[in-house]
Amino acid sequence: YDHMMYYLAVVLGLVSYMLYVMMKDFKNNAFAYKYIKHGQTLEIMWTMFPAIMLLLMAFPSFMLLYLSDEVLTPAMTIKVIGLQWYWKYEYSDFVSETGETIEFESYVVLDDMLEEGQLRLLDTDTSIVVPVDTHIRFIVTANDVMHCFTVPSLGIKVDATPGRLNQVSALIQRTGVFYGQCSELCGVNHGTMPTK
Repeated sequence: YDHMMYYLAVVLGLVSYMLYVMMKDFKNNAFAYKYIKHGQTLEIMWTMFPAIMLLLMAFPSFMLLYLSDEVLTPAMTIKVIGLQWYWKYEYSDFVSETGETIEFESYVVLDDMLEEGQLRLLDTDTSIVVPVDTHIRFIVTANDVMHCFTVPSLGIKVDATPGRLNQVSALIQRTGVFYGQCSELCGVNHGTMPTK
């Protein structure tokens, strides 16, 4: 926002200055009279200047969008499968000698089983464990109905649709516990599908 605010201040200052100069003594100002009455040059300027400003503001956004779109070679891939009403995770990069991957199911901790410090409807019996400063690709799908794999602290929100693989990348830059929930109305126990 600081970057955009600079350009907005420049536009505001220039437009205010132009209006002040042209309007302060309109009848005696030949420059203002010439360019407001027959203002082809002025029209070109007030069309081109905002266009250039928009391009200057758009390029950093395009770069950020391109960089956050997709990681070509992720260091780790986690497959997330939504089921009614729990998540199943599969670390597909780690394969045992028998050809099996590490996979587990994650259920919400019930109210009567909560321990001190655990959050109701947000804590799970098993959690995803991922390294810090590592590009991680999440491949998201569902087995039964539409779900939505959402972790707001990581900027992740992707639909889990049966028969379709969606992918989202993340780079976790600090240690911590990140909570999320299914944000799709997927059935009666929709509120009991946390992600941790």
